[in-house]
Amino acid sequence: MLENARPACPSALVMLDNRDIVRDPPIRGFSICGVSIMKHPSRSVVALFSVAIGLTLFVNLPLAAQDYKFTISTAQAWTDTGVDLHSGDSLAITASSANGSCDPAGVTSTSTSQGLPVAAANPGALIARLQDGGIPSVVGASQHLPVPQDGHLFLGVNSNGASPCQGSFAVKVHITPRGGTELQSDTATTTPSDSLAGDASTAKSSATSAATSTNSSGEKDVTDIKGALGTAAQTWLSGQFGGMKAATTPAATSSATGGGSTSTATAAAAPMLKLSNSPLDSQLRSDINGLPRRVNDQFQHQGDMVNFVIIGSLQKVQDALTAADWHVADKDVKESVLKAALETYDKKAYLTMPMSQLYLFGRVQDYGYEQAEPYAVVASRHHFRIWKAPFQWNGQDVWAGAGTHDVGFEKDQRNGSVTHKIDPAVDGERDNIGATLQKGTKVKSLTYYLPPDPVQDARNATGGGYHSDGRILVIQLQ
Repeated sequence: MLENARPACPSALVMLDNRDIVRDPPIRGFSICGVSIMKHPSRSVVALFSVAIGLTLFVNLPLAAQDYKFTISTAQAWTDTGVDLHSGDSLAITASSANGSCDPAGVTSTSTSQGLPVAAANPGALIARLQDGGIPSVVGASQHLPVPQDGHLFLGVNSNGASPCQGSFAVKVHITPRGGTELQSDTATTTPSDSLAGDASTAKSSATSAATSTNSSGEKDVTDIKGALGTAAQTWLSGQFGGMKAATTPAATSSATGGGSTSTATAAAAPMLKLSNSPLDSQLRSDINGLPRRVNDQFQHQGDMVNFVIIGSLQKVQDALTAADWHVADKDVKESVLKAALETYDKKAYLTMPMSQLYLFGRVQDYGYEQAEPYAVVASRHHFRIWKAPFQWNGQDVWAGAGTHDVGFEKDQRNGSVTHKIDPAVDGERDNIGATLQKGTKVKSLTYYLPPDPVQDARNATGGGYHSDGRILVIQLQ
């Protein structure tokens, strides 16, 4: 069985961060699975990941389900979703009112409506057709539709003129390909309101748990290579071509402590964060106000924003991050290639790929930490860098951090080579860092702080855009 054999080629999934490679001297060429790692490692990143996709196809992994969200206006008869359909696909569509005024089930009418696209459905109901000019079907609040032949998804309103209700529908579409996999629970057994709203992180965690195990030394072993490759491929495809879920910001348990204009502090905390109700000490606020807002690369290009602060000694910081399953990133690119190859050959999860060197306080990061799935680390990882600040608060060290979520690859605007693409909603990674730390017992308090000159819309050093509510998460350790 493939699952029980030592992998000959997955070691090709070596994580090379092109932003490091820009500076590093050429390395001696060698080959992994027929892919040459020559004098230009940046080009090898794409080649290496091509091997990953080839391996995925080789083990016949099923296609993954896809989720889409649309806002459908009742002011126009049909809306082209831009989604192509394939024979054998299965659609699960749910809908609700986007503004509280229009019911996707339509308007109950005592009179007979003439000329409706779907005569048996209420006027104003949400309808769908699976081909241009195809026969429409009623969707209403929830509907499952099989796809008999290749086509295209259109969503519309059941009316023969002006819609009986003016507004819009919030529509979610879940597409399961023929022979595909469901990482979430069966949508057929869920209610319309939550059939497409399963916790993606829980599903992903479950899939990863099935593919890995933790040995006696605390290292992760890859017990199911096929499953790990499947998760990796789905992770990369989701991040590279869309489908990454944006960070949600429902009501928080505490508002941010403002240092500047509070008009921008409208985005609330992620629900998993238990925030302190106590305001920050005035001296700490002053110290945070004095922090640089962004890091920079070696060419002085402004980059990622400083979006969190940790207060505690080095030992406390290391203990808290280790307990939260964060891994210290390797620093040497060339050594990491060999390490990844050996660990993969031994069916161990390589999760400590190198990071590029970025600067704050005039020096490179003191530490880099990351979280990722086996094999998927080549393209997708949660990661951050921290720098010890040149001041203390209440006798405790202060660490300034910049965290982002790599979700794929894109062109480096500085030199045209390949680099990582980040999730532009960087607040999601900030909150993820806080949430993972808070799961343990080593965090005393979490507080949002809005500095006087917040970063809200910027680009990183390689040219990728990002946006934020501007708040800094202050993490005080026990």
